[in-house]
Amino acid sequence: MINSSGAGYSDYDSITTFNETGAVNFTNLLDDFEDAYSTLEQDAGYILTRNLQDRSIRAGLSLAGWKPGKDAAAQAVEWWEFDWESKALKSLPLPITYENSLFLCLPAVKLKSQNATFYQYSDENNFVLDQRGFNAFIKGEASTFLKMNDSRLLLNTAVTNISYDDTGVTVTNEDGSCIQADYAVCHPSGVQGAKLIVLLSLGVLQSDTITFEPELPDWKQLGIETFSMGTYTKIFLQFPPDKVFWNTSYQFLLYADPHERGYYPVFQSLDGEGFLPGSGILFVTVVQSQSYVVETQDDETTKAEVLDVLRSMFGNENVPDPVAFMYPRWSLEPWAYGSYSDWPPGTTLEMHQNLRANVDRLYFAGEATSAEYFGFLHGAWFEGQAVGDTIAGLIKGTKQTGDVHYQTLHGTTSEEEYNASNGWEVSSFLTYGFD
Repeated sequence: MINSSGAGYSDYDSITTFNETGAVNFTNLLDDFEDAYSTLEQDAGYILTRNLQDRSIRAGLSLAGWKPGKDAAAQAVEWWEFDWESKALKSLPLPITYENSLFLCLPAVKLKSQNATFYQYSDENNFVLDQRGFNAFIKGEASTFLKMNDSRLLLNTAVTNISYDDTGVTVTNEDGSCIQADYAVCHPSGVQGAKLIVLLSLGVLQSDTITFEPELPDWKQLGIETFSMGTYTKIFLQFPPDKVFWNTSYQFLLYADPHERGYYPVFQSLDGEGFLPGSGILFVTVVQSQSYVVETQDDETTKAEVLDVLRSMFGNENVPDPVAFMYPRWSLEPWAYGSYSDWPPGTTLEMHQNLRANVDRLYFAGEATSAEYFGFLHGAWFEGQAVGDTIAGLIKGTKQTGDVHYQTLHGTTSEEEYNASNGWEVSSFLTYGFD
């Protein structure tokens, strides 16, 4: 299992700031944003518990006194404090403009997801650098019930069709093979069934690369299409260890571009204590509109853009060419079509429950179906566990029905609907993680 030896502590106070002229200190703006964000969190709680009219994050921040306007430094701070965690809406038009660039999700629900995670588990973030890879714990769990080369586990297998009714599920694969099961779980990070599991992200469900027979009912299709799939891209560069040009005592380097918000804004150093000292590795994160741009570019074009930014930060003569360069292209991966899910503005818990709910013996589970932890790995874990328990109960005869769903959707979520049947089991105001 991955433990503390395989992760480096992310110290968000270990940050230095830059613009196109080089090093410039605008860290005072971090406190200004965090003050406004605290007010936003409190307001979101009122909206949630009192069933009030929703508002965008932009409106909430403005009401709390945070109005960055065209100030590049303030825009960079906003990106660092909000976009980096939340991405932005896939549906926003390209090219994206500042006025619509901040993710306009449902504040109460979005903050609930983050609060439930960080308040109940830990307020710390750790960067996993275990050399076995992040999938080490998944392999460890799988080893408790799967043997090596177990025939029940089909890797690199593309699903083309899922047929279902009230008696069972049949999955047809690209190679023509079929698998039948009494029950199946579609995992919008995944399908599982009797039990079969076929892994499908929300992006794949929205792409129509897999057909369903019969077609999914209208309420289910609307649930799938309503939610958005965001993209989050980390771009890695490795420089000669003897030519490292940045101060490795800082973990984060925040760049305020004078022309474009979110243009290669946050660099992270892995060449430092607690990470991979002497590695010469630096990486930069982009999201949504910028992710889509870099994912359609070749490596050389993206590398040139990143180096231009670094050379404006540190000087042309100080930044050598990297010896290695790579990044993923999540929105183009046919098994993913994005990184993780988000809620659009004004979405109700009823709508989300329709994304979660089963259709006959076909069940759905994944981070996207988690009302409490969407966007997080543990959201997928808990949803898969819950659906597994449901199917086990149905097989054993100890449970008689599946999930609830809504034929008629209402404009708001009433207080009594925040319950376990709709996937809402914990309060976002508890603070276990701080104990």
